Amino acid sequence: MKRAALTVLGTAIFACVVAATASTLDLDDYRWVHYLCKPAATLLMLLFVALAGNEPNPRYRRAAMAGLLLSACGDAFLMLPVHVLAQSFMFGLASFLLAHLCYLWAFTSDARWFGKPVALLGFIVVGAINLTILWPGIPSDLQVPVVIYVGFLIMMTSQAVSRFLSLKTAGSGFAAFGGILFLLSDTLIAYDKFHHHLIAAQASILVTYYGATWLIAKSACSEHLKLKT
Repeated sequence: MKRAALTVLGTAIFACVVAATASTLDLDDYRWVHYLCKPAATLLMLLFVALAGNEPNPRYRRAAMAGLLLSACGDAFLMLPVHVLAQSFMFGLASFLLAHLCYLWAFTSDARWFGKPVALLGFIVVGAINLTILWPGIPSDLQVPVVIYVGFLIMMTSQAVSRFLSLKTAGSGFAAFGGILFLLSDTLIAYDKFHHHLIAAQASILVTYYGATWLIAKSACSEHLKLKT
């Protein structure tokens, strides 16, 4: 029964992801599909983790679920037009910042902070390069929030990769690649918003974002699995 429920949930998640992504190609006619399916996909991933329930590390699972819930809030805020909520971008940024803090809390539940410093150094370089390129296009009132957000995003991604290099489990691998995809997705958002418009930007952003979110959700269901050596 549980396996069947998870299969149905997985199918529903895939359908919502496809619908949310495809609707970005014609928001004028399918905006309602986008508004419905974008947060629904993330919330269904949260339900998937709740039903899977085989994570032997309770702190990891709780923190990952909190991150998924906050990501769904970020989904809702970022898709709202400015005339509906003037500070929608800031609320979305804050929601995802808190989500990254939850993921960071999860990734430190069974691994030392930045146990592999090379990961942190590498992603700091990536973040610094991106900020240097984007800086002229970031409005002055957003510069500090963006720098803070990038800092925590880099910390989350670095810790996820460092943890994988230390633990070498299937779950830590899912989380590491999820963190990297999150960094890629947010980088696409930043370049599209502050640098120049990207072709099919929203579709590319959602594909990488949902890939990241699904991998982190999956990591909360498979931490006990060891990689083959």
